Amino acid sequence: MNRFPLLTLAGAALTAPALHAATPSDNNNGGKKPMNIVYIMCDDHSYQTISAYDQRFTNTPNIDWIAQNGVRFTESFVANSLSGPSRACLLTGKHSHKNGFTDNTRTFDGSQQTFPKLLQKAGYQTCIVGKWHLTSYPTGFDYWDILTGQGDYYNPTFIDNGEKVQRQGYVTNIITDLAIDWMSNKRDKSKPFCLLLHHKAPHRVWNPDTCDLDLYNDVVYPLPDNFYDNYEGRLAAQKQEMSIIKDMDIVYDLKMADHENEIHSNNKLLEEWGRANYMRMTPSQRAQWDAHYDPIIRKFKEAHLSGKALAEWKYQRYMHDYMRVIHSVDRNVGRVIQYLKDNGLLENTMIVYTSDQGFYMGEHGWFDKRFMYEESFRTPLLVYLPGGKHGDVNEMVQNIDHAPTFLQLAGAPIPSDIQGESYLPLLEGKKPKHWRKSLYYHYYEYPAEHSVCKHYGVRTKRYSLIHFYDDIDTWELYDLKKDPEQMHNIYGQPGTEKITRKLREELHRLQDQYDDPIRFTLKDN
Repeated sequence: MNRFPLLTLAGAALTAPALHAATPSDNNNGGKKPMNIVYIMCDDHSYQTISAYDQRFTNTPNIDWIAQNGVRFTESFVANSLSGPSRACLLTGKHSHKNGFTDNTRTFDGSQQTFPKLLQKAGYQTCIVGKWHLTSYPTGFDYWDILTGQGDYYNPTFIDNGEKVQRQGYVTNIITDLAIDWMSNKRDKSKPFCLLLHHKAPHRVWNPDTCDLDLYNDVVYPLPDNFYDNYEGRLAAQKQEMSIIKDMDIVYDLKMADHENEIHSNNKLLEEWGRANYMRMTPSQRAQWDAHYDPIIRKFKEAHLSGKALAEWKYQRYMHDYMRVIHSVDRNVGRVIQYLKDNGLLENTMIVYTSDQGFYMGEHGWFDKRFMYEESFRTPLLVYLPGGKHGDVNEMVQNIDHAPTFLQLAGAPIPSDIQGESYLPLLEGKKPKHWRKSLYYHYYEYPAEHSVCKHYGVRTKRYSLIHFYDDIDTWELYDLKKDPEQMHNIYGQPGTEKITRKLREELHRLQDQYDDPIRFTLKDN
């Protein structure tokens, strides 16, 4: 069996167009027409599974096109690694405590200032299609067509400008169809536009498109070195409930909903959801699903797996479905780029590809996100800007930076209460003298699903300092140069006093700068 995925796709990757566009600075001084913005954001797309970042798992030629013809951010992070809060940070350019959406139990205050509203004032047409996940209806958009809640992979229900409608097909294809249809038929073509194309994929439970079900059947994915992490010295990691071994559901997550009803979950609700996902499909979709999964279910029953064999079987099943979902995302990114190219829009459109946060691909034995550890704190960010820089950008950026970037690109004023910084100068190849040297993070949702404790922290280029608080009170310190996998908490160890003091001072400074009401004092132990 092959150890790594075949680096071929059903569709050929795009070739680079010949561009003769104005520079971004010309765009802002009125020399050329304003730049369009296409912002593509997936849900839970790990940077590890984009081949522009990491070639161990899969090949993503269409997403990589953006990096090859634009820039790859190597130090891109989120402010709060959770879907709803991340989206609120994007819209407002502010940390969670300032925009009010600290966790997924909240409702986004749509009356507040957002960058789409400011772009409208600057003469832009604005649109969002796909996943919203902020409870309240979108505001600041000329057109919106969003999934209900988390959305479904098959035959999903949308809310089209207030009206519910169920659409037949696979969600990633449908969202792309809606985006292209809006660009073709629904927008005012005399105005510049900003399109937010938000995919559900590859969010749990990683249901592939039926045409992709048999992809990568022969691939065996490499097990992370720390898959069997015992979390020594990391109390919060010991408390989490996002283990592939213990918490990944056999029916809901791994699709073992057998027709004989002999396989059952420990969690009845998850089992019901898993079987409901199957019943949502059309007869044709179910037939293709059964042709793929029935043999897997039969072999699973015969194997009677336990212990490490069961754990590693779960990991392979998870990885296979996740990579198939990514294949569909990449194919649809190619459709969008090809549309822009075919319609003469590519040389005047910024394309952003990112995720609402990172995701664990078995590192520490986990799936999901939430922690300030690298795999979930870090997020992919690839940007194509006509006339802009090509290559890597190594400065630290965060998802609060999108709003001011888009406003600066549009030539619109950036309100003083926006906490992010425009990365447009970085796209232009400039090196701002006073660019940030550290990032602030704050996660709030506890007690809740996956049991990740509340925490905040600071990250510099080399170090990560985290404070878990509320139900526990514990600090963690990592030297990312010596310990990139964050296996060894060195907080309090001899020899770390000086760097700990500096990081605590920087954390305190950032909490003051961003006016976070939940903060520690430097006198705290």
